[in-house]
Amino acid sequence: MVPINGLRVLRPPPKAGPVSYREDDLAGDIDASAAAASAGALPRRGRRGRRRDLARELDMEALVAASVGFPADSLTEEEIEWGVVASLGGRDQSNYIVVRNHILSLWRSNVSSWLTFDDSTASIRSEHRPLVRSAYDFLLHHSYINFGLSPAIKNHPPLALPSPDCRRKTIVIVGAGLAGLAAGRHLLSLGFRVAIVEGRNRPGGRVLTRKMRGRNVVVAADLGGSVLTGINGNPFGVLARQLCLPLHKVRDKCPLYLPDGRPVDPEIDRSVESAFNRLLDKVCKLRQAMTEGLDLSADVSLGSALEAFRKAYGVAEGGVNSKEERMLLDWHLANLEYANATLLSDLSMVFWDQDDPYEMGGDHCFIPGGNSHFVRALAEGLPIFYGKPIDAVHYGSDGVIAYARDGQAFRGDIALITVPLGVLKRGTIRFVPDLPPHKQEAISRLGFGLLNKVAMLFPWDFWGGGIDTFGHLTEDPCKRGEFFLFYSYSSVSGGPLLVALVAGESAIKFESMHPMDPVERVLEILKGIFGPMGIEVPNPIQAVCTRWGSDPFTYGSYSYVAVGSSGDDYDVLAESIGDERVFFAGEATNRRYPATMHGAFLSGLREAANISRVVNRRSAIPSEEVNVEEDALDLEGLFRSPNMSFGDFSVLFDPDSEDLEALSLVRVRVGEKKLGSGPLFLYGLIPKKQVIEVSEVNGDEERLSVLYGRFGAKLVGTKGLDSVGEAMIARVRAAKYKLS
Repeated sequence: MVPINGLRVLRPPPKAGPVSYREDDLAGDIDASAAAASAGALPRRGRRGRRRDLARELDMEALVAASVGFPADSLTEEEIEWGVVASLGGRDQSNYIVVRNHILSLWRSNVSSWLTFDDSTASIRSEHRPLVRSAYDFLLHHSYINFGLSPAIKNHPPLALPSPDCRRKTIVIVGAGLAGLAAGRHLLSLGFRVAIVEGRNRPGGRVLTRKMRGRNVVVAADLGGSVLTGINGNPFGVLARQLCLPLHKVRDKCPLYLPDGRPVDPEIDRSVESAFNRLLDKVCKLRQAMTEGLDLSADVSLGSALEAFRKAYGVAEGGVNSKEERMLLDWHLANLEYANATLLSDLSMVFWDQDDPYEMGGDHCFIPGGNSHFVRALAEGLPIFYGKPIDAVHYGSDGVIAYARDGQAFRGDIALITVPLGVLKRGTIRFVPDLPPHKQEAISRLGFGLLNKVAMLFPWDFWGGGIDTFGHLTEDPCKRGEFFLFYSYSSVSGGPLLVALVAGESAIKFESMHPMDPVERVLEILKGIFGPMGIEVPNPIQAVCTRWGSDPFTYGSYSYVAVGSSGDDYDVLAESIGDERVFFAGEATNRRYPATMHGAFLSGLREAANISRVVNRRSAIPSEEVNVEEDALDLEGLFRSPNMSFGDFSVLFDPDSEDLEALSLVRVRVGEKKLGSGPLFLYGLIPKKQVIEVSEVNGDEERLSVLYGRFGAKLVGTKGLDSVGEAMIARVRAAKYKLS
């Protein structure tokens, strides 16, 4: 499945063994200058306290904040938009940053408890209490504190919303992956009503842990997202602590084997790895020159740039060991394709690693027993409607309707779309009105790649328990990603489980292979490696092959920056549409952490906070809501006696024209089976001639298809009608008043 691993490493990262993490474990890594801007120290200290100790504590708190994504000496865009300080710059902002970092560090030291406002003020001077309130409210509403799955947090009463109107709002979330689950939990904690609609019969999306059984052993195989990529600041590190789950560091040792089973010569290995890194450095210098010259339009693929430099510098060619060197170089290229879930020929040279500055620090880890621990706990108690793939989302100023394939309609005030980018690319969900052109273009530009796995349960652990990974080289460059890396899950899955990865071009071909063919090929490779050592390789008890590219709920694994795309496209995907009626979350909407499990999770929390902000803002403008109701009631009165009606369609003709080309006002009722109360209406201006043609079509779905497909009509809410529509309503109203 979509292994949302997002690794940017050449070999899996360091050390091993089950461990637990605390944010104060970071103290040994503190950069003494991290919080230099925080010199105006707010926490109280005894007169005898040394300034050096205080500075060290502030530095540690700044480091904790930095691990979560906060800059050391400035505000985030979220904070600026929230209005955390009255004016930017100056002493208030500096003091706010110290307070913010202190509150973050305070909660991270005990993530299983609910941090109250009073707790936050305990060591802050009273004159800074307003800053504490500002920082606490911001961190709370944006789920930087008091989020997760501990009993104290799950059982905490929902936060008080500013008005009863806010509490009546229903949010329809499409997708029960990590983004949808995170958003659903946070919205419920904020007091909203939530309905999560999921096409599968399970939660988790691209995170899937499969139980494999045989010979009195049951193992847990992560077929999708599997590795926590950097534990420092990672929300899944927080969830693991709350659920008392141990973490297993992925060990650094990764032996590589030639096609004939011989281990790779260590000297040649180090030499090629160094050459590979130099090639990447050359590409970075070329990119820097292009950036300084602002010639970013000349973007080419990372693969073509690497190959050009390889040839120019004669890497892995012409020497005594050139054949082995070339296979080693191909292995590193395959690992790069694995990290990005795509061919290097599709990857943008300029922007492929645009997220690197934001990577989570610390070890990469497995969760013993699989990531289903997180999924089950996140889904518990949420209102999730399974087996409801969504075909269409209608939105307007009156609300939203999400149509399931079986005809059921889910109505809400706001929709949050969390489906994978692959689904958006396929257009399997129809948006009415259409998505804005700039969002459609971003969806088209961004890449959505593929990674597949073969998970095999064996009778015993014949490869040995001292390693977590080992690699296999191939002579054919076109097959460099075929089972190039093996993950040993023996120490975390509950039994002798081995997972082979398929990346790049091989991952695409893998989709059409017979299920037995890859298993036989893996066994052939394993026997070639371990047979010469005198180690018997048994047949697997059970094997599972993924097909993420063919999965209709994903159509791929995770996003990447394709040639012609950039990090800006992640931001465009994250933008709300329809006057902030439809929001978007998921790893492909997270510019800082794309292609990761934590990126998906954090995007859900982000959009829950954005939805809350929008609803709160609207509730503060009652006059706007009254006007909407008056408009709706007025139109309802006009449509009580339409000129024509058929099915869910009602039509008002222009009273001043008999011309068949004259525009008519068409109203379509949506939401026969709905969540909430009252139907949702969409409106459009259609020539009378087309209205008559639509009326002759059987069935509302077919009528809508003709309306959108053949005539290119647009349907909107009442507030979406332009001046032409308003003039039409005025003429109809005037004519009816004359008759009365």
